Amino acid sequence: MEPLASKIRPKVLKDFIGQEHLVGAGKPLRIAIEKKHLFSFLLWGPPGVGKTTLARMYAEALDADFFQLSAVSAGKDDIRKIIDPDSRAKLATGQEKEKKPKVLFLDEIHRFNKSQQDFLLPFVESGELTLIGATTENPSFEVISPLLSRCRVFVLNELSNDEMLLIIARVEKSEKIKLDAASKDWLVMMANGDARQAIAMFEATLRLYGKINVENLKETLQSKFLRYDKRGEEHYNTISAFIKSMRASQPDAALYYMCRMIESGEDPIFIARRMVVFASEDIGLAVPTALVVANAVFRAVETIGLPECAENLAHGVVYLSQAKKDRSAYNAYLAAMEDVKKFGNLPIPLNIRNPVTKLMKELDYGKGYEKYTKEDLLPEKLKKKKYLN
Repeated sequence: MEPLASKIRPKVLKDFIGQEHLVGAGKPLRIAIEKKHLFSFLLWGPPGVGKTTLARMYAEALDADFFQLSAVSAGKDDIRKIIDPDSRAKLATGQEKEKKPKVLFLDEIHRFNKSQQDFLLPFVESGELTLIGATTENPSFEVISPLLSRCRVFVLNELSNDEMLLIIARVEKSEKIKLDAASKDWLVMMANGDARQAIAMFEATLRLYGKINVENLKETLQSKFLRYDKRGEEHYNTISAFIKSMRASQPDAALYYMCRMIESGEDPIFIARRMVVFASEDIGLAVPTALVVANAVFRAVETIGLPECAENLAHGVVYLSQAKKDRSAYNAYLAAMEDVKKFGNLPIPLNIRNPVTKLMKELDYGKGYEKYTKEDLLPEKLKKKKYLN
């Protein structure tokens, strides 16, 4: 039986709801689709806002061969199957006319490790594959620079309440059922801008109870039918508990919350990244090598992936939890940043300016500079200010 979300998926742009900054009149993705521009791009945004739908519309407009993979389960062999190993040779000898473009939609591209992305790169670079990557994570951290530089990045927003109501109305029409206002409002609130959440909840409640009202919707939610929401309250509560447990030097609690996140489907890279931040923010100068360990854990997670990388995470969590804590460098950073925002670009003392031109030298740039001076080098307005205590 076809899932309801797939059943009501729009096929043409005029039926697409949301992302007006990308698909509205004269906007970049609409132009790309209407004028059949062939290029690789990344769709960065929260779950359930139309990334898959836009990828399908784009491939359909180009009359391309469309391939869809999830980086959670796909690997190099799946890419090899899409690329015909003999296609280059055939084209070079004129044995075969050029085929349709191949569009690969790689969902959750941030789950591809560096080695897998490196493998994908030459096919994107040569144009053998047109890549559409979808991610909920910042591509700057999750996609290797050479691949990122060959893709445009489009940022998608979570759907507004009005847009969610339009999608719910489409679901009602499809299933020939009318919801009361309270049920619609509850669905909008629960989904928090994620159309897939709302549609899945609608479908599950209808299957379980045959009718939809607020009471039945709440019962369905409690049945754990829906996936873990990486953007919901539980996500923020759990990562908060994880960080605070390490800060309190309680490795047992930190390990528990780490395991809870992994079991719930959290991206291990996200957990590792928070550990790198923690190493400087909370341990800092007390154990400077904590940052080295945290970075090593991040790299191991990025390279190995689940399930084995959970061991690297556990190693790092215990180490960081047991390390001495010192927030002085982080607090100094916050205090300095406060002054930067408060006072703006204060004049830099002349003796530490770089005299790269003759005029600058005439204006005393760099005059009197001493390498190991004890003179206060802060701007005049901030002289004798101490950030690091």
